[in-house]
Amino acid sequence: MTDAAPRTRLLVVNPNTTQSMTLSIVETARRYAQPETEIIGLTAPWGAPSIEGYFEGFLSAAAVMEAVVTYPEPYDAVVMAGFGEPGREGVRELVSVPVMDITECAMLMACTLGHRFSVITTLERAIPSIEEVICSTGLEKRCASVRALGLAVLTLEREPDLTRRRLAEEAENALERDGAEVIVLGCGGLGGFDKVLQSRLNVPVIDGIVAAVKMAEACCDYGVQTSKKNAFAQPRPKPIEGWPSAAASANSQGPGRVG
Repeated sequence: MTDAAPRTRLLVVNPNTTQSMTLSIVETARRYAQPETEIIGLTAPWGAPSIEGYFEGFLSAAAVMEAVVTYPEPYDAVVMAGFGEPGREGVRELVSVPVMDITECAMLMACTLGHRFSVITTLERAIPSIEEVICSTGLEKRCASVRALGLAVLTLEREPDLTRRRLAEEAENALERDGAEVIVLGCGGLGGFDKVLQSRLNVPVIDGIVAAVKMAEACCDYGVQTSKKNAFAQPRPKPIEGWPSAAASANSQGPGRVG
């Protein structure tokens, strides 16, 4: 009789405070994760109910780092479910396990499936932060465009028919006008729209949550972790006033699993 395969535990973090969105993100992750993978949903403990600009994004980055380092149970990888949001580099400093950002993972997967991709996001104001991630990842030449639906984040789950229609319109524009060959869904709240859109367009449509979960599983299976050479080395020891919050510290067993 052989021992059961060890269970892989993925910490999937919603960067905003809307619990229903966390549940939706977790549902998407579980739908595509391997049977032996455990998906643990985590919601930012404080901040904005949706993230639609730099101010809310930077608040979210601090809240997500606090949530991750104070989570009391072990885990094998972190999936950060905010598209174009800051903070992934900080989390990579704080833990040694793989940290997958849905923005990077979706775009990198798209590059394996077509020459150029387009990102479809929520509001126009989200485009600059997404373009910054594209540049920092070195994928400017592979990105055909970043287009916006003109819909607020919280509208996506409240009005799915409108969201589906606007997605199809902007994706068709990206294919016909911008030369895209792959579509990337540019918001964690767009999970679940990928397959309907893919069937309509007959091109790959990438949900970043799925891409990040699959890449996290691959890194865990392969036995590779975040490099601690230079960029993502542990922060140098020094007192940080008020970090993490007293309430969070009371439940903390340290910065996650580092082995």
